[in-house]
This record gives sequence, structure tokens and C-alpha cells, in this order.
Amino acid sequence: MPETDTASPTAPKAEGRVARRQRRNRAALIAAARAIMAEKGVDAATMLEIAERADVGAGTVYNYFKSKDELALAVLESLMQELAMRIETVTDTFEDPAQVYAFGIRTVLDTATTDPRWQQMLPRSEVIADALFRCMGPFAIRDLTNAVAAGRFRATDPALVWRLSCHAIIGVSLAITEGRQSADSKVPIIARLLAMAGIEGDGAEELAARPLPDLPSIQALPVGSAP
Repeated sequence: MPETDTASPTAPKAEGRVARRQRRNRAALIAAARAIMAEKGVDAATMLEIAERADVGAGTVYNYFKSKDELALAVLESLMQELAMRIETVTDTFEDPAQVYAFGIRTVLDTATTDPRWQQMLPRSEVIADALFRCMGPFAIRDLTNAVAAGRFRATDPALVWRLSCHAIIGVSLAITEGRQSADSKVPIIARLLAMAGIEGDGAEELAARPLPDLPSIQALPVGSAP
């Protein structure tokens, strides 16, 4: 009789002390940078004061982030992930799957053009667009796919639509913050972004112009994870 392997599946290894410390240090540095950059801006923040507020050695910060720009990007990525969860709590109440996507991209556009922490990073548009694609993509691509399945959009490649939309949103946000594009043009901007998803004309304009419910506060966010 052949020998039967009765060994149980290998259990995941518990996180070691060094890994826990590294995870805590990285989270502390991002939290400290987020607070300081909100207080005084990215340019005025220094790696030394960020390290001090995070209670790590001055040189330790460079074990996690090669530069202040890299740390600022990590801060922005944390803001993007948080914004995705805040959007989720609102769009969970919508019945129209197309409105879910429309509200999401409008909220991103509004945030990018009004939140100083986003605004300061917009000149690095290609890097920020890529971060937006990665951080909010699981939500946006899912929402696009749901709207296509419901017959509201006609996009054949939701991931590509989202990638193009990310670059468009960041590019036009930079133009708005630099005064090269009117902030009053957000509804037609969103309508054109919706056209990329496969809804045009009056349908896109109506969807883009729908009232925007308020986002919940950060403290009101439920515990959750990306789809």
C-alpha cells in the first residue's frame, strides 16, 4: 500500500519580533509624516522632526524611506486608501451602480483639488496617477465591472478605463490648482471621464451632476478591507 502523507498543511509563520518592530516603525513614520506635513507642508517638513515625532532614531527613517519624497508618497497612499473606505461607506447606499463609480471619481477630483496634502504632490503627476491606480483600483475596477454587468456602462476593459482615468484626474487636478482650468468645470470633466466608461451624452451629464452626499468622518469609518 502506498504511503499516505498525513501531515497537516504548513501553518503560516508567526510574525517575529524584528518584523513587528519594522512594521511598527514604518507605520509610526507614516503617521508622523502625515501629521507634520498637514501642519506645515511637505517642503517645510524635515526627516529629522518626522523621526523624532515617530520616536525612532534620526538615521532609522532612511532604512524605510530613501527620501522625503518617498515618505510623502507613502503618506499620500495612506490617504488614498482611507478615502476609498470613506467613499465605500457612502456608495454602499446607492442603488445605481453607475452612480457608485461616478461618485468615486468626483470625490477623488474634489479631494485632489482641495486637500493640501494631495495638492503638494500633484506636480509629480505620473507617480501620483500610478499610486491612485494601485491604491483605489480594487474599488474602482470593481465598480466599473458592476456597472457594465448592469448595462449602465459599455467598457470592455475596466482596468484600462481606470488607468486612463487616473492620469486624466491627476492631470486636470493639477491644471485646476494651478489656475489653468476652472474649478467650475468639474461636472463636464466628470461627464467626459464617464464617457470613457461607455455612457455618453445626456446620460453622462445627468450622472455627473447628481448631488454629492457628504463623506463620513475618519472616526466613523467601519473596519474593512479592499475588495
